[in-house]
Amino acid sequence: MKAGRFSPVECFVVKALLLENIHPEATRLLADAGYEVENRRGALGEDDLIDALEGVTLLGIRSRTQLTERVLASASELQAVGAFCIGTNQIDLDAAARLGIACFNAPYSNTRSVVELALAEIVALARHLTDKNKQMHEGIWDKSAGGAHEVRGRTLGLVGYGNIGSQLSVLAESFGMRVWFYDVVDKLAMGNAKRVDSLDELLATCETISVHVDGRPENTNLFGEAEFGRMRPRALFLNLSRGHVVDIPALAAAVRSGHIAGAGLDVYPSEPRAAGDRFVNELQGLPNVILTPHVGGSTQEAQVDIGRFTAGKLVDFMAGGSTVMSVNLPQVQVPAQQGRRVIHIHRNVPGVLANLTKVLSSHQANIAFQALNTNSEVGYVVTDVTSAAPGLTRELTEIPHTIRVRVS
Repeated sequence: MKAGRFSPVECFVVKALLLENIHPEATRLLADAGYEVENRRGALGEDDLIDALEGVTLLGIRSRTQLTERVLASASELQAVGAFCIGTNQIDLDAAARLGIACFNAPYSNTRSVVELALAEIVALARHLTDKNKQMHEGIWDKSAGGAHEVRGRTLGLVGYGNIGSQLSVLAESFGMRVWFYDVVDKLAMGNAKRVDSLDELLATCETISVHVDGRPENTNLFGEAEFGRMRPRALFLNLSRGHVVDIPALAAAVRSGHIAGAGLDVYPSEPRAAGDRFVNELQGLPNVILTPHVGGSTQEAQVDIGRFTAGKLVDFMAGGSTVMSVNLPQVQVPAQQGRRVIHIHRNVPGVLANLTKVLSSHQANIAFQALNTNSEVGYVVTDVTSAAPGLTRELTEIPHTIRVRVS
């Protein structure tokens, strides 16, 4: 990265672009901070997004907008991205870090909403409620209890025990279910949940399997023909995590054969880009299959919380340089600003901090606060100076390996 790629502008208008119908709470917070905010309802393709990002400082997206390296490299004024959702696999985080673009998400705000949907689907699938509902709308009265079960006493197997999996564990136990879980990371069991050592053990034991893993590429087709085959006969299956973790044709075949008694999905390998676009999937029309349009976190409560949380992170970053909970830059917590604040983002190579200190010293900059954190690629320094000679910003951008400088 060439030093000084970004103009060392110290006073500028912050423009925010929010895509995909982000909750108005985000607009309110950003506007209250003095930023210009533009809202667009849908996602944008790569070329349209590049055009739309001209002059934009902050970008807000949800799950359908793809921030590729080409898009990020073209957005010369973009300083931060807010993913108003949990997942960030739609963003090239490494490219954003190399360009000094901070990225934030909302890892907790919609947890409860997703958990409640999962619980509702477990009960609905166990009682075949969607099939009964369809029959009633067709005028068919079938009061049979065939195939319907209570969830009390049944075993729920959780694949992934993060924020959502662990909270679902607690609420499922309150329903009287036994809970087992499998996670590649050692996690503390909540309540009476039992950890198992392998996915195979979980599949062979539990009547209901619910998937709550992240979007890393290694999870692609985590559930395919072999995994469905290892599940107990007449088991239930839910995926409210990421679309690419399930081989849809394999699941459809398992449902058609009767080996899987029911399934609930909220995410899919291929999803329509905008509301109203046609959705096509092999699971459509199958009995006891619940398909929802990626609405796990789509409650009013969750969307308000997501808007407030993520917009707050963007404001904190622009106002003071805080990178707390950034998903791609080193995290630095900052105090109230003392004098002028210097933010220096650079490649993590030896000697940069020494050169930074040398420049500050040459400008008679009296340091009131300084914090540095690094990751394998990037270093992030926040320095407050109570005085400084003119020309400081220009010289900071000329330090070798500088990615971005901001002085306020």
